[in-house]
Amino acid sequence: MMKKTLMTAMTIMISMMSVALLSSCSDEDDYDVVKREQTVDLKCQKPDYLKPGDKVALISPSYFTPMENVEKTAEVLRNWGLEPVIGPNVGKVVDGRYAGTVSERVSDIRWALDDPSIKAIICNRGGYGTIQLIDQLTLAELKGSPKWLVGFSDISTLHGLFTCAGVMSIHGTMSSFLAKGGTDASSTLMRDLLIGYVPRYELPAHKQNIVGKASGVLVGGNICTFAPNLGSQADATRGKDLILFVEEVEESMHNIDRQMRILQMNGVLDRCKGIILGEFTDCGTEFTYESVEAMLNEMLKDYHIPVLCGFPGGHGDVNLPLVMGANVTIDVRNDGATLQFNIEGNQQTVNTTSITAPATPAKTRMRLAGKIE
Repeated sequence: MMKKTLMTAMTIMISMMSVALLSSCSDEDDYDVVKREQTVDLKCQKPDYLKPGDKVALISPSYFTPMENVEKTAEVLRNWGLEPVIGPNVGKVVDGRYAGTVSERVSDIRWALDDPSIKAIICNRGGYGTIQLIDQLTLAELKGSPKWLVGFSDISTLHGLFTCAGVMSIHGTMSSFLAKGGTDASSTLMRDLLIGYVPRYELPAHKQNIVGKASGVLVGGNICTFAPNLGSQADATRGKDLILFVEEVEESMHNIDRQMRILQMNGVLDRCKGIILGEFTDCGTEFTYESVEAMLNEMLKDYHIPVLCGFPGGHGDVNLPLVMGANVTIDVRNDGATLQFNIEGNQQTVNTTSITAPATPAKTRMRLAGKIE
């Protein structure tokens, strides 16, 4: 009898604790799984296009870049008719790789945002480190000073922050590549975009494409950079009606699959109207899939949305600019595809099949991506 009474008491206590926990989880002031599932309307404004003589900041939010590259990039910007200004902490090296402490890297972002004469910000390099900055910046300060941010790779985190703050940004080439002279198509198209010439991309057919037409807000970037930001204030994948862009470098197929399934389990793919698969440079072949695109096709075909494969953006030799946070339309057909940005500007048609670039050594790409040193 005593044992039965004790068991009844324990059952009541457990039930009371469960009710308390459920009440706590439903409290909107607490950290919550519920909030992670909430979606937001992403409405991003376009920063002003640049004019001759405008100042452009060069900063290093992730890994350091040799000052030689920064100075060469500054010369490229001068040749474009712009005035480069170098961040106060650029050139510093902390712990062997970082371009300064967290506070120093954040300080350079704020310096560029707070100076009204600076009209755009170009990042010098990716690598790793922007995830450390997420909680150091506020969306209000990004929205309060809308200006173009340019970069890719680890800069995907900052693109997510800017998109969540309601400001468009440019997924495009950085100082590590601009220092080569700035005359390649990836660089000149990024320059053109900054001054108001908006590309309309025409792409060839790809065997893993899934046909269809869709419009939505462009989000994403380097998947191993933005997927870990789920639930943070840099998580632009919480938006509705998404066009998701994904690229990667020097990753195994199984890790790319893992990141995509993390997105899937968090409902991101359900919110996508379409997918753009960029470059998967030097990625693994440990499975029998003929390509990363073929592997992802197996997952994405069940969503019955258009999938545009082979966009030349990411860590490959050609890295064409994309306007993150913009409303875009993709039209994927059996004979090819188009990608259009539905924003104000002078539209120029870009046929991607005609664009080539000198091959970059694999070790150089890995080093710039922070995979090796």
